[in-house]
Amino acid sequence: RIHVAVAMSFSPNIVSAQPLKLLFRPRKPCGLQSPAVLRHPRYPSPGVRRGRSTQRRTVTTSMATSGSPSGARVLSIQSHVVHGHVGNKSAVFPMQLLNIEVDFINSVQFSNHTGYKQWRGTVMTGEQLWELVEGLEMNELAGSYTHLLTGYIASESFLETVMKVVEKLRFHNPDLIYVCDPVMGDDGQLYLPKELVPIYRDKLPKVATVLMPNAFEAEQLTGISVNSIATGLEACQHLHAQGTETVVLTSVEDAGNPGKLTVLASTTREQEAGCPQRLTLEVPLLPVYFTGTGDLFSALTLGWLHHHPDNLGLAIQKTVSGLQAVLKRTLEQAEKSKVEGVSSRHDPKRNPTTCRELELKLVQSQDDIKSPSLDFDITPLP
Repeated sequence: RIHVAVAMSFSPNIVSAQPLKLLFRPRKPCGLQSPAVLRHPRYPSPGVRRGRSTQRRTVTTSMATSGSPSGARVLSIQSHVVHGHVGNKSAVFPMQLLNIEVDFINSVQFSNHTGYKQWRGTVMTGEQLWELVEGLEMNELAGSYTHLLTGYIASESFLETVMKVVEKLRFHNPDLIYVCDPVMGDDGQLYLPKELVPIYRDKLPKVATVLMPNAFEAEQLTGISVNSIATGLEACQHLHAQGTETVVLTSVEDAGNPGKLTVLASTTREQEAGCPQRLTLEVPLLPVYFTGTGDLFSALTLGWLHHHPDNLGLAIQKTVSGLQAVLKRTLEQAEKSKVEGVSSRHDPKRNPTTCRELELKLVQSQDDIKSPSLDFDITPLP
């Protein structure tokens, strides 16, 4: 799904890890000497006070309201594992490293991710999710969120409830930024019941501020086969027309450019002078399979977009660079342990040892997450 060189994927069953491809080495966008990134029109600037309506209380994005030094507080609804890093275990810590306050709801509670042959745990229902949100509202906490982040969702009732949560949070804060990784599948294969596809297609683009599909998911959302930069841009425009401000296609493969993946990003938000609204970032593929990569990518994208709302290129550049550093360190550690990498979820070499050693090394990579080197170049598009 993304880029530092990997093909990461998750179970068609439940955990929110997503198939992604890793990134490896690009460089720097428009005037990006210093850390700055993108944000969409809805992204409130830190410290700016916003009114909600004559019937509601004033919403502010200041630290006084969110409790965060950056002025942001995220509600992250994703899966959870006791051991390893997928879903919230892959997303919460990196956002906290970026000075963002994070509250989280675990859509599943598993012993480990479903890339292992065995796991145990429980799955939250839509009713249970709504009960938690009602509790937040009863205690006047629902208005404190500046962002909502969601990942893999496996049931229709849970997805419909997430739509209600978006509506509820925006009642309290109309400027809420909804960042959605629509984990539906990859490589022509759905990871969820086909009954969920129309809900994703018809409802998500209308309410999401930022969507981050891979090429296959973009096709499910738009009906456009994404197999080139041109068709990727067409899919982005389709989603913009439905209401999504920023679209990041995490893995576009071009038959004319084998061995590489392209991240394609597009926004309708006005950018800083000289910075493009549409761009690509290209990286070579690494034949290694990770889990949790997509969840980390979406978390870093949210974080850097918040800090740099008007520079899409820099936001994507820093996201990819941070992810690449995590993957590189994870691979180095696996090599030290003499664990052979696996190329896919079904690789016969995949076993509990390889799964364990290829868990993302987030704690060991925290400096790279906070201050990523700008190793990737972007290509502005007209």
